[in-house]
Amino acid sequence: MVLDILTILFRHKVNLKALEVEPSLICVKMDSDFRLPLSILIEQIRAQKDVYEVSQVKLLPQEKREKHIKAVLDATGEGIIAIDKEGVITTFNPTAEKILRVKAEDALGRKVEDVISSDIPMLKTVKTGESYDNEEMIINNEKIKTHYITSGRPILDEDGNPIGAVASMKDIENVMELVHVFTQPPMITFDEILGESKKIIKVKEFARTVAKGDSTVLIRGESGTGKELFARSIHMASPRRDKPFVPINCAALPDTLLESELFGYEEGAFTGAKKGGKQGLFKYADKGTLFLDEIGELSTHLQVKLLRVLQDNKIRRVGADEELTVDVRIIAATNRNLEELMKNGQFREELYYRLNVIPLIIPPLRERKEDIPILTGEFIKKLSYKMNNKIVGITEDAMERLVNYNWPGNIRELANVIERAMNLCTDKIEAHHLILQHNDLMTSTISDQLSQRTLRDMVAETEKKAINDALKRYDSIRKAARALGVSHATVINKMKQYGIESENI
Repeated sequence: MVLDILTILFRHKVNLKALEVEPSLICVKMDSDFRLPLSILIEQIRAQKDVYEVSQVKLLPQEKREKHIKAVLDATGEGIIAIDKEGVITTFNPTAEKILRVKAEDALGRKVEDVISSDIPMLKTVKTGESYDNEEMIINNEKIKTHYITSGRPILDEDGNPIGAVASMKDIENVMELVHVFTQPPMITFDEILGESKKIIKVKEFARTVAKGDSTVLIRGESGTGKELFARSIHMASPRRDKPFVPINCAALPDTLLESELFGYEEGAFTGAKKGGKQGLFKYADKGTLFLDEIGELSTHLQVKLLRVLQDNKIRRVGADEELTVDVRIIAATNRNLEELMKNGQFREELYYRLNVIPLIIPPLRERKEDIPILTGEFIKKLSYKMNNKIVGITEDAMERLVNYNWPGNIRELANVIERAMNLCTDKIEAHHLILQHNDLMTSTISDQLSQRTLRDMVAETEKKAINDALKRYDSIRKAARALGVSHATVINKMKQYGIESENI
């Protein structure tokens, strides 16, 4: 049948452009400028044996499929590039145009190394047939300046040999926004910072007011007072709330590593530098907020670079010649005496005044003791859910002990004490469940009792009580030992020593 149809077209000198043969379907694409009227041509084809119907269509089946695929590729949020075995670009969708800042008409039909770079991983995929995932690419040449994440797959023939490659790409800013959305811990608001004392209410009201602006905030307070919670709340109350909040502890990393984390680096900037370089946290936080915790630990070298950012909103990656403009709000925090550090030449005066535009001082827990019952109740509620136990509350004696304690570790220490106590009790936290590390009240009590009991007696009594409580709560000695933070054998030996009986030995 196909031969008969081709004979008719040839006889009438019809210029054939394309022919597709599928089960029960023959599609012909031809020029419209032939002498015979189309209606006569259709009737002659319809007269052939086994031809049931002849109709006109706008697109061949393959053209429809290609149009559908193109619509999908054009609509996707990722850049898509495909190349053939010689590295010639065959597909270049609109998102790829945006990421690479190259028009498809200038890319299609050209070698990919001439359009983008000879270092892109899809060229290796064409040769080896190996896939790759989430490789970071920083391209900075005379043709293109861009930063993206790319994954690639080989295009194989029927024998499994690579005949091309296809790569997807995501703009780094879009990637960082996704990372921010899915990995960022839940952001809190001022309403979630608990406390009804006059001091904490005053601080929250002040922080709410300054959050609306864009000036640098310096949060001062002892360790464990909740400085990062205030930083996150300020971000969430600011116009930048929908952009990244990027925290970093300035004391957690060596100076050189901290510099590369903050500012990023160029490829080859130092031994072990990642191919393509690395984006810094300042760039990741662009349009958002960068929280510099423990700013007092920053070296004088990095203080100079930070001052440059605060003055001109410009950063320079390690090993780079060019400066990049960033739009970042800085919130810094410290428990150090910056004024004393300035006197000793350890903290630059210019940086101090740039950071201390809005000072925010968080009161220690010992100055807001009326908040201890509220905080304790919240910790018990959250930890009961986390630990899957049924602690119903805390006794008056235990609460009195908490209120009378000085809390050098502040709220962080209170949370620690409550969690430890909840591992030792079965229903309600009592005073003897509270193990306080620096308790002046406990110290004086011990001093009063030394004349009557030895230290060994007091330790034995505490151990015996803790083991009994743990055994009541848990259904096995092994679980009780785990809760107490000691070995299974230690608990058994202590039970024998103190005459504690259990059916679970």
